[in-house]
Amino acid sequence: MRLTNYSDYALRTLIYLAVKPSPNALANINDIADSYQISKSHLTKIVHQLGKLGYIESVRGKGGGIRLSMHPRNINIGELIRHTESDFNILDCLTDPTPDGSPTLASKLGNSSTIPSVDITADDVIAQSCVISPVCQLKGVFSEAMLAFIKVLDGYTLADVISNADELLEYL
Repeated sequence: MRLTNYSDYALRTLIYLAVKPSPNALANINDIADSYQISKSHLTKIVHQLGKLGYIESVRGKGGGIRLSMHPRNINIGELIRHTESDFNILDCLTDPTPDGSPTLASKLGNSSTIPSVDITADDVIAQSCVISPVCQLKGVFSEAMLAFIKVLDGYTLADVISNADELLEYL
């Protein structure tokens, strides 16, 4: 799976805010965009969503800016990715409704505000669009791979990925 730039920039924004020398100091979108050499307008949309999701808080007015609204150890990477990615389907057939009406993998991993349990099985996804779908085992393999991917991300927090904060700060 390849993450979108949206998720990449969301992660980078949180990393930037987490490694600032003073955690309560405010940062601004222009500085973040300049540090990473990314679009300010695109970053503005991402910062807005991160604020709506409760990851960051913004202070308006002169001298305003943004900062993390919670400790980095409370920001789960898997949960963040579920909020910022719109499509977890590696194959098109994984989006098709299941014959029995049960939820697809996409609906189980989609943009939820809570971390779903990882007791989903690869058999949860049965698609109908492909002629071999009723007997195809490939979609089960990819469903299992996606579940494993998300499960690994669920095991990490922002604090884990900024354990080298001093080194990261040198590059920002």
